[in-house]
Amino acid sequence: MTRTSAVSLIRSRTLSDVAEYAYAATARAGSRLIFLAGSCPLDKHGATVAVGDYAGQAAKAMENLRTALADAGATAEDVISTRVLVASARQEDLVAAWQVVRDSFGDHDVPSTLMGVTVLGYADQLVEIEAVAAVLDAP
Repeated sequence: MTRTSAVSLIRSRTLSDVAEYAYAATARAGSRLIFLAGSCPLDKHGATVAVGDYAGQAAKAMENLRTALADAGATAEDVISTRVLVASARQEDLVAAWQVVRDSFGDHDVPSTLMGVTVLGYADQLVEIEAVAAVLDAP
């Protein structure tokens, strides 16, 4: 059974093609929006994993994001936008986290914002990923 997506990615022909994501996205009328809290690199006991490892924390945050999506009746292909927060002022640290996030979404290259921040909420936390998804529920 083929599932119809509520999400349409929009690629600009006018803006630079250097961005590794679609510049915009829309959700079909009648879709249900899912607003996800920031996904953190925490294990099931609440401990921060991959301490000191931007890519490792991004991978765990994406794993947790996929779990939250599934609990809401969605998948990564239903994500309409993301915001990736990285506790660093070094561009290479942001890129290390971004590479994991981008690869996790594959061809579903949703609009995203990548930003360096001073600090995140948990001890030793370096990465947090927020997302919005849209799904079409079966009638």
